[in-house]
Amino acid sequence: MGVMTRWLDPDEQRTWRAFLAATRGLMETLDRELQRDAGMPHAYFEILVRLSEAPERRLRMSELADATGSSRSRLSHAVARLEDAGWVRREDCPTDRRGQIAHLTDAGFATLAAAAPGHVEGVRRHLFDALTPAQVTQLRRISEMLVDHLTGS
Repeated sequence: MGVMTRWLDPDEQRTWRAFLAATRGLMETLDRELQRDAGMPHAYFEILVRLSEAPERRLRMSELADATGSSRSRLSHAVARLEDAGWVRREDCPTDRRGQIAHLTDAGFATLAAAAPGHVEGVRRHLFDALTPAQVTQLRRISEMLVDHLTGS
């Protein structure tokens, strides 16, 4: 006996499509602006941010992949590009011969510091300015609930 498919009703379908269009549009817009203004995609910006917040601006590659929601291979490719730019340096992990540590260079930190104000303004303009304070609170609560649900927290 087959399981019944729980099809979306018209309201759920509209909600799903609006959510997809909003998240895709927001990320594409922020990505395009970062590419134009800082010469990097949002994914690279996120890597620089995570490293800038880590102790001594260093993280194990595996931790960095987890923090950015990236596969190991995708992260490795991105870090190779960031190394080419002189913004990140990879070092061998002293406690694990197979592990590597990504280290944000001074040039990478300076690039991040230069890109951050424009990016934050883009986030404010394209997301927060369009919402009321109550909607911002609702969006945060809904987003946190989804993250908890999806991560099993």
